Amino acid sequence: MLHLTDHHCAFALIAWLPLSNQRSGASPSKPWRYVHEGTRLMVAPIRWGVLGAASIAVRTVIPAIQRSHSGVVSAIASRDLGKARQAANALGIERAFGSYEELLEDPNIDAVYNPLPNHLHVPWTIRAMDAGKHVLCEKPIALSASEARSLLAVRDRTGMQVCEAFMVRSHPQWQTVHALIASGRIGALRLITGHFSYYRVDPDDVRSKPEWGGGALMDIGCYPITLSRWLFGAQPESVVGQYELDPTFRVDRLGGALMRFHGGQATFTFSGQLVPHQRMQIFGTTGRIDVPIPFNAPHDRPTVVRVDSGRELGALGESIEIPAADQYALQADGFAAAVRGDGEMPVSLEDSIANMAVIDAVVRSASSGRWETPH
Repeated sequence: MLHLTDHHCAFALIAWLPLSNQRSGASPSKPWRYVHEGTRLMVAPIRWGVLGAASIAVRTVIPAIQRSHSGVVSAIASRDLGKARQAANALGIERAFGSYEELLEDPNIDAVYNPLPNHLHVPWTIRAMDAGKHVLCEKPIALSASEARSLLAVRDRTGMQVCEAFMVRSHPQWQTVHALIASGRIGALRLITGHFSYYRVDPDDVRSKPEWGGGALMDIGCYPITLSRWLFGAQPESVVGQYELDPTFRVDRLGGALMRFHGGQATFTFSGQLVPHQRMQIFGTTGRIDVPIPFNAPHDRPTVVRVDSGRELGALGESIEIPAADQYALQADGFAAAVRGDGEMPVSLEDSIANMAVIDAVVRSASSGRWETPH
């Protein structure tokens, strides 16, 4: 087994600058703060505010930001002040607010994490940018590509940046897969297959509400879409998809799609009412890459990427061990670097809009029964 050394996954963003070399961040309207340390300056951490006490925020994203190199969670807001205070006390967050508006008015917040239900992603992302905050917004970034495009004008007008929280793109295992493909290790990329499922039947869950953008496609089908587009480095030319609706909740509970790229294809299945499982495989003309835990990679133990040349049927091939990495913390660090002007966003807004266009095409195809072109 090949072991990647830790420096392959290192991601230190704390920048030490002499007094003569102070820089402002990417946003001309908000120069970044610096903390004096003797005769040197250290870039102060990004001060995060969180809109809502959603499970993904409290259990996963907030602790990851607190573990990151670049950020501190300074405040959390909920429409229930007691709930906000409970989360703040449990997580060691300094301030709790009983409304989202109060958090956005706080001048001591640099960036906002938006894990609200899907139908509130765009409205509150716009309000946060108008309040002078950069935004990390949970996926899907919008309910449609058209709605997502409304963020472009706000970004350009305010100078604030927005990033969709596809944390998988920050994980070293996917950086490794991307590099293997680019190096020609599996020949020409021709096919990607993926599956993502879990089982949950709960009328109170936001994913069970169609008017809130519920359903498995929006929740987890979006992951193999974004990864396939990223690995092919292109938008699919056409898409065919289908799904079945839950008879009670009227949200999609099981489905699949085929994306046709120039020179290749990607196919995936997804479900919110199926045995939990996830897998992705990437097939080239001379090799195959297997990613056993593609989406929910653990942050406290190594992951493995397997490469098979196909010379011996059934053989495991080479296993590449990726050191333990926190993809949510890496996402926060990448976001911080981008808003400071030291790198690109882990997922650009333009890329998010293109991803929503594919989701839209899957929905149209499920209704029309035909191939649809993302637009």
